[in-house]
Amino acid sequence: MTAGPTTTPPSVPEPATQDRPGTSTRTTTSRSTSRSPLLSGPYRAVTLGMVALITLSAFEALAVTTAMPIVAAELGGLSLYAMAFAGPVATGVVGMVGGGLWTDRAGPARPLLAGVAVFAVGLVVAGTAATMATVVAGRVLQGLGSGMLIVAIYVVVARVFPDDLRPRVFAAFAAAWVLPSVVGPAIAGLVAEQLGWRWVFLAVPVLAVPAVLAVQPTLRSLDGVAHSAADAGAGAGGTTPRRRLLLAVVAGTGALLLHWAGQQDGAVAVTGLVVGAVAVAATLPGLVPAGTLRAVRGLPTVILVRGLLGAAFFAAEVYLPLLLTSERGLRPAQAGLALTGAALAWSAGSWLRGRKDGWDPGHVVRAGAATIIVGTAVAGAAVLPAVPVAASLAGWALAGLGMGLTYPTLSVLTLRLSPPAEQGANSSALQVMESLTIAVVLALSGPLFVALLARDTTTAFVTAFAVAGSFAVAGLLVGGRVRTA
Repeated sequence: MTAGPTTTPPSVPEPATQDRPGTSTRTTTSRSTSRSPLLSGPYRAVTLGMVALITLSAFEALAVTTAMPIVAAELGGLSLYAMAFAGPVATGVVGMVGGGLWTDRAGPARPLLAGVAVFAVGLVVAGTAATMATVVAGRVLQGLGSGMLIVAIYVVVARVFPDDLRPRVFAAFAAAWVLPSVVGPAIAGLVAEQLGWRWVFLAVPVLAVPAVLAVQPTLRSLDGVAHSAADAGAGAGGTTPRRRLLLAVVAGTGALLLHWAGQQDGAVAVTGLVVGAVAVAATLPGLVPAGTLRAVRGLPTVILVRGLLGAAFFAAEVYLPLLLTSERGLRPAQAGLALTGAALAWSAGSWLRGRKDGWDPGHVVRAGAATIIVGTAVAGAAVLPAVPVAASLAGWALAGLGMGLTYPTLSVLTLRLSPPAEQGANSSALQVMESLTIAVVLALSGPLFVALLARDTTTAFVTAFAVAGSFAVAGLLVGGRVRTA
């Protein structure tokens, strides 16, 4: 696959105008729009619409996590509780790959609208469910729609915004997670208590309507924008579209099996972990650009680093609230301040990155990885009684800052290094790499943590944070290779 950077921003083949983002002109119009702020006339509606969709997705993710214990208690489906979270991860992989193939073939408009529709249908199914099994079915649909949606949004960014504005767009996406992170769980808890848990699911589809209406005019200009079959015939890893979709199904099933095996004991758990890990390992090379797992310079390393840093951050975040509540005596609300602080720092890092486009991307990625390493170590040090809790909270905020610096950089590089015919496939590869790496790390570190916890609490937590930090170290070592030269 072609991995060289495009010399000009990807464009929509329509008549150039000063008012329309994503025009095909490559002269004065392109330069003038590249200096336009995101909320100026050409970009305002599509920016607000996409940010609203990201905000709703973030709120849904956090709100459902808060409400799910109430759902399981009322419907009597505690045995399916974990599956309500694992199912969307598995189908999300399929949605990402399928959405990427669709956007490369027909443009991002229809995949985005279909993703929103499937996501909304899943919410309605879950919100009207009479059994826990139906809730899981709705969550499976949510994952499929969410995967399609996020890839289509990435391609909209590529087709509408010039290269120098894309860091600001991704910074806005990071900011869209801040408010849901701060107030989402509290609002969800209040809604579940006062109105019933069903409204945690059912309110989001209604709120999605104005967001879709806001992006609709821009989507109409992008609808049907396809590229030649010769350019789009093979996706990431040189595989055909049909084979990529099959690989995505197998990989998603492997991720689901890993999650299920983590809830089992003995030989069943070991067998499930092995089979799931083999399924993911065998399919992953066909879902990402050739050379990704060997850290080939350029786009392959960009995709790899996204998975490494995502695994580092989220594998540690799983254990931090448990550490603060069980070992340092914090209440859950107090421990949640660590996650809120990291979300705010993530947004701040993305904001800073969006306004410093001249920074060398290799330096930014390595600096961000180093920041995540230090932040993870400081946060995990709270297992030692001599380390103040405040230091742990500050450390995790530092890790969030590192993620805020690196994620927009990696997203922008993915679009910059992808020819237009492969923006969907490569955007899906970016998301798939992250999802599968996180799933594998959590599935393997969970049983290890439980086994060590029975012997020594300190060793268990130190090991958990060390495993997470090792992925950030790997990201630091190869981070400079995100540059093509």
